[in-house]
Amino acid sequence: MAFACVVSFMGIGLVDPILPAISSDLHATPSQVTLLFTSYLVVTAVAMLVTGWVSSRIGAKWTLIAGLVLIVTFSALAGASDSIGGIIGFRAGWGLGNALFIATSLAVIVAAASGGFAGAIILYEAALGLGIAVGPLLGGLLGHLSWRGPFYGVAVLMGIALLATITLLRPQPKPARKTSLADPLRALRHRGLLIMSITALCYNWGFFTVLGYAPFPMGLDAIQLGLVFTGWGLLVAVFSVFGAPWLQRRLGLAPTLYGNLALFAVDVFVIAAFTDSRATLVTAVIVAGVFLGVNNTLTTQAVMMVSPVERPVASAAYGFVRFIGGGLAPFAAGKLAEHYNIHVPFLIGGCAILLSIGILALGHRNLAEAERNQAAADAPATDAPATDAPATDADDREARLVEAAEIESGAAS
Repeated sequence: MAFACVVSFMGIGLVDPILPAISSDLHATPSQVTLLFTSYLVVTAVAMLVTGWVSSRIGAKWTLIAGLVLIVTFSALAGASDSIGGIIGFRAGWGLGNALFIATSLAVIVAAASGGFAGAIILYEAALGLGIAVGPLLGGLLGHLSWRGPFYGVAVLMGIALLATITLLRPQPKPARKTSLADPLRALRHRGLLIMSITALCYNWGFFTVLGYAPFPMGLDAIQLGLVFTGWGLLVAVFSVFGAPWLQRRLGLAPTLYGNLALFAVDVFVIAAFTDSRATLVTAVIVAGVFLGVNNTLTTQAVMMVSPVERPVASAAYGFVRFIGGGLAPFAAGKLAEHYNIHVPFLIGGCAILLSIGILALGHRNLAEAERNQAAADAPATDAPATDAPATDADDREARLVEAAEIESGAAS
């Protein structure tokens, strides 16, 4: 499962190095090529609403198998396609499979790992970071041979993961309660969850403008683009696991989030102003990994600490809203550049990030509540009064860590 997670998270940046090559070989405009992100993420967003419904009925193992079959099939079909429309459509099918996979994989790793809960979480976070960092590099190396290479590479690697899942993974118990299709939408009635979700939508608009459109004005080949986004991915991984907790301990949750979003907006505005400078553009894109890493960890933890609903429902609701922003941004960036100039998409992206700060401020009390809840969950079990109840503070902390890590994986994707 850890191997499958690495490959799945590789898909986040796998296509970045080959976007210009696809545009050139298939005679497609940048806005058409950015639909590879849009179809993938919008379908993932909508599919997040049904993943809980599916897994609660057929079980985690069969949900994983279904997701892996879809990824293998549609990634191979994308590699074999000779039209931009075909690739866009097959990426949509890939997004459906990825939604089923990422919504289930963490819980399976925790259940299957023999090294205990802490070891399982470390394993999952390591897979997340490794996949994000290696994906662009692999995409660049395979894309240097042909833009079809990364698609076929994913199909082969996920095929291996599929066979391993079928033969080696034990059947997982079904949830005690079957999830309703309407549960994620009902969850958005909670003010804290809604505010955090809309904040993430605006933030992801800026982030996916950078991720989906910045490769075009860089003017680099596939391997060079792969190295750029590998640097970006390494910073995402390091600041997700180490930087975010360190900053929160020293500054607090709300100041860290406000400051991080403000600095990311400045970074995107620098890209907007110096899009014609390759050195500045490359540096600013790599540095953006710092802000994404910090935001992923702290926002997803805050979501779980303020949300009153169970893990799969909160994950589905949050993922649905934010992935919509991430999916629409790259296509909008291409259109804005075609109608105005290459600076405008990044200017709009920076403004979207500034808007996210204002929206987050509306939930300032929710952030304070999230920090209190997290402090209580992190308190040692020995600090709690004696009780005969089977659940412990450690149990509650573990459950919340699983919830936060599971949603963080969706944030990365």
